[in-house]
Amino acid sequence: METIISRESRVESRQSEDQTKETLADSGFFWREKNGVKILVCRRLEEKGFANGFSTRLGGVSPFPENSLNLSGVDIDSAENLAENRKRFLEIFGGDYWLASSWQTHSADVRIVNNLDDAENGIQKSDALISNLENVLVGVKTADCVPILFGDNRTKAFAAVHAGWRGTANSIVVKTIEKMREIYGTNTEDLICAIGPAASGKNYEVGQDIINAFEKNFSTCGNLFTKTREGHALVDLHLANKEQISSIGVLPENIFIAPLCTIERTDLFFSYRVEKNLYGKTGRLLSVIGLKKSRQ
Repeated sequence: METIISRESRVESRQSEDQTKETLADSGFFWREKNGVKILVCRRLEEKGFANGFSTRLGGVSPFPENSLNLSGVDIDSAENLAENRKRFLEIFGGDYWLASSWQTHSADVRIVNNLDDAENGIQKSDALISNLENVLVGVKTADCVPILFGDNRTKAFAAVHAGWRGTANSIVVKTIEKMREIYGTNTEDLICAIGPAASGKNYEVGQDIINAFEKNFSTCGNLFTKTREGHALVDLHLANKEQISSIGVLPENIFIAPLCTIERTDLFFSYRVEKNLYGKTGRLLSVIGLKKSRQ
């Protein structure tokens, strides 16, 4: 059966896409595409010499449900699919990079990538990675949790952070910055931060146990929750991480937040909360940062 799309529908779709681009530009981000793969880039990080990108689900070979760029999970996807998807993803950055990632456990542990052996060790457990190596992209995997990238404009150290509600409640971004200060001499006023697409405060409902965990660690907890029903509330993890990052001295003008919700935009992103119920599984996004190569 042929599907006929009206002129009005095409115009509305084009207008919606234009509005999204405008909103992203105002927030400090832009799209980059190559061979069907589409990533979100923080403009300030790139201008300061950092290759960076937040993946989408577009341009891959995985059946999630089809042609999806799933970038992690040998238990839910084939090794061949994952290898092809990662190859396509890395091609958009140009040059040859080693991809460093970890076995994520929703901890507040920070891993240092000192050499290529460290980069290859993807089974070490942590939820944040820091490095200053020239040929490495550090990356974290998400599917509703918050991906956060840091670049030190002075020392050129960089970090990728996976901040779910547990990591956020346990101040993983603060611990990451403190580790960058300890290892590389980072000053917070030199940091540029990009907070990527995640479940937004309009859609991410949690229970009383999570509310209690935040109350123990956030003096501004009341700003983060919107009550929905007894014992439940919407939580804004974007805001929670921004507040922590600001509290440790990162300048407000150096913090950029992508205005995209993974729960709302499953046309672009994987969402564990939405797709686990629909398909019994979901893919994983990858957010990476490293030093931009001069030949790019």
